[in-house]
Amino acid sequence: MATDFSTETLHADGPASDGAAVTPNDSTDLSYTSKLYIGGTGNLRVTLRDQADGDSVTLSSVPVGFLPLLVKRVWSTDTTATNIVALY
Repeated sequence: MATDFSTETLHADGPASDGAAVTPNDSTDLSYTSKLYIGGTGNLRVTLRDQADGDSVTLSSVPVGFLPLLVKRVWSTDTTATNIVALY
């Protein structure tokens, strides 16, 4: 019997059920994310879910792989990481 995950709350350490390519943008927020996948190493500037609008943190030299971050924006300014995928 299949498990119904439709009412589950997403967490950064939980499994993803959907995803979308991310185009970094300085003015557009993402939908709620449970984590990011980074396909090409580089710097990543993000606004985390609980940060105020306009606030951000830049992670330097992010390696290829999964980042368990609840992100609402990936900024184009200062982001050099590539092939970013938001997982929901």
